[in-house]
Amino acid sequence: MQISDWYAIAKALHLIGMVSWMAGIFYLVRIMVYHAQSKEKAPEIRLVLQDQFTGMEWKAYKVIIQPAVVITWAAGSTMLFIQSAWLQQPWMHVKLTLLVLLTVYTHGLKDHVKKLEAGTSIRTHLFFRAWNEVPTIAMVGIIFLAVFKDRINFFTLFIGLILFVLLIGWGIWKVNRRSS
Repeated sequence: MQISDWYAIAKALHLIGMVSWMAGIFYLVRIMVYHAQSKEKAPEIRLVLQDQFTGMEWKAYKVIIQPAVVITWAAGSTMLFIQSAWLQQPWMHVKLTLLVLLTVYTHGLKDHVKKLEAGTSIRTHLFFRAWNEVPTIAMVGIIFLAVFKDRINFFTLFIGLILFVLLIGWGIWKVNRRSS
């Protein structure tokens, strides 16, 4: 096999890992929304629901998200090893920064699961609905950087992300206003 074949394999695994990672995050936080809403149920129903949601949350985190994070980082590191010149590029610095922030966000989800499991979480379902939009913002930036690389204007990307965040915030505000 040639080096280009190894790169193609790493790229495919990187994409598979990234899609699984994002799907896992969206699924996990959606379960957290339902878990937080279950606080409003009658005690006998609440206990059953919370046990069910806790099991689902841990499975999503341990079975989907953790392996996906490892695959994404391992395959991405392999790609960087093969294309090491990219480490000198500003777009890669921004992409890696977003990836580190997304990884920190992902590990923070574990703390939320622990607090929900222990019954000590003060977060509402509205918080988790909004919190579920954070990885979308990172994902949009990461994908644009990966596709356009050094052809991207960072100011335009920054303004675009701000507008995207405002649009998401407006949508969340509208949903919250309707449910109040």
